Amino acid sequence: MAICLGLLVMVLALALLTNCNGSSKEITADTPRTYATTSTADSNTTSSGTSSTRAPTSTKADGLRTVALTDLPRQAQATVALIDKGGPYPYPRNDDKTFGNFEGLLPKKQRGYYKEYTVATPGSSSRGARRIVAGEDGTMYYTSDHYKSFRRIVR
Repeated sequence: MAICLGLLVMVLALALLTNCNGSSKEITADTPRTYATTSTADSNTTSSGTSSTRAPTSTKADGLRTVALTDLPRQAQATVALIDKGGPYPYPRNDDKTFGNFEGLLPKKQRGYYKEYTVATPGSSSRGARRIVAGEDGTMYYTSDHYKSFRRIVR
């Protein structure tokens, strides 16, 4: 009996330890993929012999996961291009406006430091939930769930 109980405890402990880096967040079709934690992008060769670039999942002191610009949905990439160009934006009443960071998920900065931009959502009759938030220093963040989570965009 004691041996069975000991084995059960070990199995549960192992299950908990292997799930420490897991996530309870919902993953959707437009959730960008991220890869191994590194401080710079890695270039790897897959088993099929093709090369792939992997974006780091967390690098800076902000602790946010990252996503490569090329791994973002096509519409998010187009929004980044519009931001770089200075517009015009599809939602002029909402885009290029101050993002308050009320959720506190981005690094703390003075009011007005962040601006938000709509990422078009195909099939949506509204602005949808996807946004790019840009800091004054050029750092950009992507959210697919209307500010519940962010990923820093790596170019």
